[in-house]
Amino acid sequence: MSAPTLDPIAPPEGIFDEMLDADGSCRPHYAAYARWLGEASVESMAAKRAEADLIFRRSGITFSVYGDEGGTERLIPSDLVPRIIPGAEWSMLERGLAQRVSAINRFLADIYHGQEILRAGVIPAEQILANDQYQVAMIGTRVPRDIYAHIVGVDIVRHADGCYYVLEDNLRVPSGVSYMLSNRRTMMRLFPDLFRTHAVRPVEHYPALLLHTLRAATEVDNPTVVLLTPGRYNSAYFEHAFLARQMGIELVEGQDLFVRDGFVWMRTTSGPQRVDVIYRRIDDSFLDPLVFRPDSMLGVPGLLAAYRLGNVAIANAIGTGVADDKSIYPYVPEMIRFYLGEEPILRNVPTWMCRKPDDLKYVLDHLRELVVKEVHGAGGYGMLVGPTSTADEIARFAQVLKAEPANYIAQPTLALSTCPTFVDEGVAPRHIDLRPFVLVGREIRMVAGGLTRVALRKGSLVVNSSQGGGTKDTWVVDEPGSAAARRHAQPAAGLAIEPVPPLMPEQAHELPPPEPEGGAQGGR
Repeated sequence: MSAPTLDPIAPPEGIFDEMLDADGSCRPHYAAYARWLGEASVESMAAKRAEADLIFRRSGITFSVYGDEGGTERLIPSDLVPRIIPGAEWSMLERGLAQRVSAINRFLADIYHGQEILRAGVIPAEQILANDQYQVAMIGTRVPRDIYAHIVGVDIVRHADGCYYVLEDNLRVPSGVSYMLSNRRTMMRLFPDLFRTHAVRPVEHYPALLLHTLRAATEVDNPTVVLLTPGRYNSAYFEHAFLARQMGIELVEGQDLFVRDGFVWMRTTSGPQRVDVIYRRIDDSFLDPLVFRPDSMLGVPGLLAAYRLGNVAIANAIGTGVADDKSIYPYVPEMIRFYLGEEPILRNVPTWMCRKPDDLKYVLDHLRELVVKEVHGAGGYGMLVGPTSTADEIARFAQVLKAEPANYIAQPTLALSTCPTFVDEGVAPRHIDLRPFVLVGREIRMVAGGLTRVALRKGSLVVNSSQGGGTKDTWVVDEPGSAAARRHAQPAAGLAIEPVPPLMPEQAHELPPPEPEGGAQGGR
């Protein structure tokens, strides 16, 4: 076996690579990075990777996997080779994301009020009204500015044809933004020279944008905002604590809140304090034991009543999960046409709905070629990737599919684009996706890029961290010297990019967080 090098290995034929074009030459937006990489060494990159792992571990940037008998927290691998997107390409994605999220919010407001899209026959009524995520308790409930989905994570992939496709919309409690922010901080610490030579758009202001969005969810002046977490044993607890700290708001559990006289209050050392906005990281069914699951110990009794009175805002709104459902995903292009009168900017992946007899027959006949997903599934669980499955696995899945066809959709196996990734064999292509985070308040805002997830196993298409995936820093770059480059110039406020000496194990510590926009309100 040859020694690893930093010369990027070409991807398999027929795969779109973000750095190398079909003839193996470097794409223009990667040219400066490729020159830098050519002057680096495998040893220096390996040392930087060890340093990054140490920073992440000391910072507590971990996640836990449900069902893991050991109950241990794992480090999410962060690759050192960035995914780079040209500024002009990002502008197209930004427009498409804003269009898509606008239509989804119009759809959510409609199905809980006039239901015009159902009466027009664009979407079968039973697809919505019989959906487990459709909350009857929300019918007729008004939310400020008709915004139901304030924070949306949209999963996007690039296919072999070079085009971007939306894979799914995450509207209930989209996660991962803390890894986007942590990746950027770590990369700026380890490679300050790269940020001097590349016009990389910043992402560090995301917590300020998020807080601005949450405050816009209510008509109250100077509102009190809290982040409601299930607690420290939740797999995304690191992110909950991270975001609360960055925004300067209280991190609370259900037991810290109570409802009195139709308002939500927070217990503090100085007495009850009224809460105006709840950024919830808990699913609908656990939010209020008086309405949803009576055995829930995570929610707040009476919360829905206060919400329906308009005395507290919840982001994302109760009932948004119906638009998160994979069985509703195929209709998003029609939502855009119906509500906005526009053609979709971003494409959907062709999808077979197994509840339809003809679609089910096709899927059963072509299981070896398709990816089949549970409509309520997440995290890479409950799915079949036909091309990588054994005959026995396909046969067993076919029986499950026949028994409950309405619970599944199927899509073609996409040739996800690859990005150079620093692995044991050197810099080799690995499949990636992209999750930009869209914030909807008085306007639609997003930071440039998002979270790039990477399938670290050679040939794997599953990027989920729970299934062995990792993450990358995502750079949206502008032409040096351009107006866009000057407008988005690094360094971002509060982040120095002076050279930092390598960390020794005994010196490693958490990177200092930037100052939050506002101080913590209340106390516990």
